[in-house]
Amino acid sequence: MKGTRISYSVNTISRWTYDLLVKWGVPDSFAAYVNLFALLILLGILVYVAHYVVKRFLRIVLIRISKHSNIIFYHHLLNNRFPHYIALSGPIIIVKAAIPIIFLDFPDLIKPMNSITDVYFVLVVIWMIMAVIRAGGDDLRMKPAFREKPLDSYLQVIRLILFMIGAVEIFSNLTGQSPLAFFTTMGAISAILLLMFKDTIMGFVASIQVTANDMVRIGDWITMPKYGADGNVLEINLTTVKVRNFDMTITTIPTYSLISDSFQNWRGMNESGGRRIKRAILIKQHTIRFLKPEEIEQFKKIQLLTSYIIHRQTDIDKTNKTLGADKTLLINGRNLTNAGLFRKYIDNYLANHSGTNKKMTVMVRHLAPTPTGLPIELYLFTNTTKLLDYEHIMADIFDHVIAAATSFDLQIYETSASGDVV
Repeated sequence: MKGTRISYSVNTISRWTYDLLVKWGVPDSFAAYVNLFALLILLGILVYVAHYVVKRFLRIVLIRISKHSNIIFYHHLLNNRFPHYIALSGPIIIVKAAIPIIFLDFPDLIKPMNSITDVYFVLVVIWMIMAVIRAGGDDLRMKPAFREKPLDSYLQVIRLILFMIGAVEIFSNLTGQSPLAFFTTMGAISAILLLMFKDTIMGFVASIQVTANDMVRIGDWITMPKYGADGNVLEINLTTVKVRNFDMTITTIPTYSLISDSFQNWRGMNESGGRRIKRAILIKQHTIRFLKPEEIEQFKKIQLLTSYIIHRQTDIDKTNKTLGADKTLLINGRNLTNAGLFRKYIDNYLANHSGTNKKMTVMVRHLAPTPTGLPIELYLFTNTTKLLDYEHIMADIFDHVIAAATSFDLQIYETSASGDVV
């Protein structure tokens, strides 16, 4: 009896609009089509109004809840258009109820239109769930424990799983078969699917390994010459890693390359609090010589060397006396050299420099002689990892060292130019 009343009301609405069109002079042969078109327009207006009202209401509710509760998650729901997707589900009920009315004169279209509406409803449900998940992801990114984690990879996996479930449901609605038939069909084309989603699968495995082994975090500075990457990691997702290079360009790296190829992560340097300087100056070897006693007295006036020379010269004199060295020739016995004092001067200078990290290695050493001179390498760490401060400290140190070389009667090698004075 209830089904009869519903059918009667449906027929009444459709017949009333049809009869009204005929009354207005529309030919019977076109009245059904005009009636269909008119009812679709009315349905569209009704759906738009219902969607707008529901969305507006939900936005106002969420905004008020967010203000009173101070829970940032509700704000993220707004940013991810959750009210919009919720509002889409209401009109679907209206559309389902209107299909028998609108397509009364076209009964063959009622079932397909119901199937299309069911498919759309599945998509709307997926969009609603994804909006909640994205809002949760945005909320987690604001927490220190998750700020550097590749959450996008896991969100993409969840999105993929949701769409696969949705595909199964849509398949069942359109074909009228059980989900088991869908998986049977999928099994037959699994090889093709594995080939199609090869990068996605490899990226998912790589994301898990990268996270589990803490290889890369969001914000890490990495260098990967193979892909021209030298900058900070912006995003890690299923298939790609985005790196903002220091020249402000963006390099995209396949996620799985982080475990298949070699790359350099500078996070350890940033966390250590010191950035390494490893640079050498080339000394002309013919300018390295023994020092005469009167020269040693002159070098004692250099404050950073005074105590060292006094202590060292005492030790040398004692050794030479024990050996009975003939000091009429400087080569006999032990002697101070200008290069040795220069090296010690740099050591003491770095130890007193305000920009060096005293808790980390500070070393001045000789490298193997080269055709262009004897390299004296400065190996040390600054007390900052900021690029601008690091460059200033390094420039300050080498300005002083290069200028000090002449005070030790040492010459620094450089290629001669046509305008040089000989």
